[in-house]
Amino acid sequence: MNLPALILAAGRGERMRPLSDHTPKPLLAVQGKPLIEWHLEALARDGVREVVINTAWLEEQLPAALGDGARWGLTLRYSLEGRDHGGALETAGGIAKALPLLGDAFWVVAGDIYTPEFRFDAAIAQRFAAGGASAHLWMKPNPPHHPQGDFAIDADGRAALAGTPRYTWASIGLYRAAMFRDIAAGTKAALRPHLDAAIGRRRITAELYTGPWTDVGTPERLAELNRVRSVG
Repeated sequence: MNLPALILAAGRGERMRPLSDHTPKPLLAVQGKPLIEWHLEALARDGVREVVINTAWLEEQLPAALGDGARWGLTLRYSLEGRDHGGALETAGGIAKALPLLGDAFWVVAGDIYTPEFRFDAAIAQRFAAGGASAHLWMKPNPPHHPQGDFAIDADGRAALAGTPRYTWASIGLYRAAMFRDIAAGTKAALRPHLDAAIGRRRITAELYTGPWTDVGTPERLAELNRVRSVG
């Protein structure tokens, strides 16, 4: 049995303009289907059954496009930050608002990454839920647009603020709800300070992922993904 998942889909997508002016970034087409559908298919394949999507920018388009999740064998629920709070709450604030829909441990994945071969492994999720870490993060070798990386991984398999080599956080992780319970629902809060604090306490584990992965953050990266498909 796998854990529930939260897909982060609330952001404005400023770097993706003008494409995101009229379409939420997770609904932009990548290789023939909306980017977010790659996640929904993967989550369903790997045994996740409960998925929450947080929304703010053009948020009415997401439930209209995705419905209740039945077509993937999922139950989809929506955490409506725009309706309830007037706009996106940033990553940690969005997670905090969605906690009543998620339980004590859960997956979180950004809605604007493309990683078609990533496995939302139920065995890893259950080991995390039974363990003591506050979060488990997946890292990537640094892409050209982020050469400095975010975190190191120490010899004990824990995320580290210092050390080499440094890797880029892949925007995929397992989290414990207790990490966000100090954030009042409706409060804007960035995730990085919470990660840094927990890493400083050696409470976050990490591993390297070497499969295909793209941060679909700009029109140029989106076009390149779709060009690769058309050429192939």
